[in-house]
Amino acid sequence: MPRSDRLLQLLQHLRTERPPVTAARLADLTGVSERSVYRDMAALRALGARIEGQAGYGFTLEEDIVLPPQMLGRLEMEAVILGLSTVQAEGDPSLARAARDALAKITATLPESLRDQARHAALRVARVHSKPAVAIDPQIVRRAVWEEQALDVVYVDDAGTETSRRIWPLSVVFFERALILLAFCRLREDFRSFRLDRIRTLSEPGVGFRPRRVPLLREFLASREWPTC
Repeated sequence: MPRSDRLLQLLQHLRTERPPVTAARLADLTGVSERSVYRDMAALRALGARIEGQAGYGFTLEEDIVLPPQMLGRLEMEAVILGLSTVQAEGDPSLARAARDALAKITATLPESLRDQARHAALRVARVHSKPAVAIDPQIVRRAVWEEQALDVVYVDDAGTETSRRIWPLSVVFFERALILLAFCRLREDFRSFRLDRIRTLSEPGVGFRPRRVPLLREFLASREWPTC
C-alpha cells in the first residue's frame, strides 16, 4: 500500500477507534510494524494534524488536517448522530460500517467543545425488534438502484408461492420489521414492493432501464398505495 494511502487510513482509524489508540492497535489495523506507526504519526504531525499522545500511552486525534471544520449547532449535531446511529443499528454490515465512518469524519471536524458533546450525545438508538435475516447481498440491490440495472429474482410471497421475476429496482425502504424494495415488476408490468428477506436468489442480467428510475419512483410514491407480492 502506498504510504499516502496508509496515512489516510491511519487518520480514519484515529477517527473511528476509541481514544487513546495504542500503537499496537494501529499497527494491527494497518498491517505494519509499530515502528512504522510511530514514523507515520510523525509524518501526520508534520503535515499539520494535531495528535496528542506518546509511546506506551496511545494517540488521540485532536485536529484533523483533511476535513474542514463543521459548523453545527448542538441540535443539528444530535440530529446527525441520531440519524447515523440509526443506520448503524438497522443497516447491513457494509451500510453500518459506512455510517460509522461518516460519523467519525463529522465528529473529527467539530470544534473541540462540540466534539466532546458528540462523543457523549444525549440521544441513543436501541433496536427493539429484530428484522428477518436477508439471504441476498443488499449491496447488490443498492448498486442496481443507483446504476438503474434490472435484477432477476426468485421471490416467495405471503402464500409461499415462488415466482421468478425481472424487476427494475427503485428504492429500498427501512420499515421497523423488514426491508422493502420498491420496484417495477416486468412480470406484472406494474409497481410492486418486495420484502428483501423473501428474495431467495438474486442475479444481475446486465440490462439497464436508465433514465426511468426517477420518474417511476415519483409515480410509485405519488400513488400512496404500495402493492405487495
